[in-house]
Amino acid sequence: MGQRNLIAIGIAIFLGLIAVYAANVYFSARESQQERVAEENRMARIVVSSQDLAFGAPLTAQNVRLANWPATSVPVGAFTSIEEVTRNRVALRPIVPGEPILASKVSGTDGRATLSANLPLGQLAYAIPVNDVAGVGGFVRPGDVVDVILTRQIPGEGNTGNDKMTDILLEAVPVLGIDQVADEKNTQPAVGKTATLQVDTYGAQKLALALQSGTLSLALRNVADQVTGARKTVTRADLGGRYFLPARGGSRAPSYAAAVPRAIGGAARRTALPSAPAGVVSAMPRMSGPTMTIVRGTRASEEEFVRGY
Repeated sequence: MGQRNLIAIGIAIFLGLIAVYAANVYFSARESQQERVAEENRMARIVVSSQDLAFGAPLTAQNVRLANWPATSVPVGAFTSIEEVTRNRVALRPIVPGEPILASKVSGTDGRATLSANLPLGQLAYAIPVNDVAGVGGFVRPGDVVDVILTRQIPGEGNTGNDKMTDILLEAVPVLGIDQVADEKNTQPAVGKTATLQVDTYGAQKLALALQSGTLSLALRNVADQVTGARKTVTRADLGGRYFLPARGGSRAPSYAAAVPRAIGGAARRTALPSAPAGVVSAMPRMSGPTMTIVRGTRASEEEFVRGY
């Protein structure tokens, strides 16, 4: 009888220990959870806008206020004092009501709405001339993203002013300003004379050289489209059509029959171009299509091939 009592007492003690352990784990978890909730609910006081602020608007005690903000998600650069914000600062970009006032969105204490304050490290602002056509009819505004296209003369001897080539010089370039307008909130189309672009040092060098080499134009692209494709040089030969352009100087380019062998009656026959008088070196008319130099023995001839056949 006594042994059974001892066994029952032992089992009761064991179950009691398990119950104490389980209760301890439960209450510890609840305590940790309450601490996390308290940490998440802990609030900080930061400065936010109390009304719409446009680019260049001065910050005053009337357009900013202190607001509660979760302490665990306070933005980098947030201000905690109205006195510090209103110390001769202006907005560098549009700010909506309730938006935190950040150091990256306002000027320094000099009170100047400078464009350089908006530039990321390693980036430059470079201005290029535009017009109603090169500027996409005035629809390019600050905050847009564009491709820069360069049109220039094909280099090499014998090329005239009509021999042009076009390349994509830069892709996905942010527009910082049009003329003296740098306010991204100003979305009304307007034809400007200059466009200020955000580029790196290499991009600025390319733009400087391109301005001396040809004509620059802008192509507006979707701001979310950051995919850059293969860059291909476009010439007049890529404008379409299966016929060659007329030769310069009023004469026509060598015909297909005059330059390419044609099978007649099963035999290859070639119509030679008229030869120049003896002792006179005549200038061959410039061919407008793809050419190939063919050497037969000691004689070499340049022959033209027709595209689109």
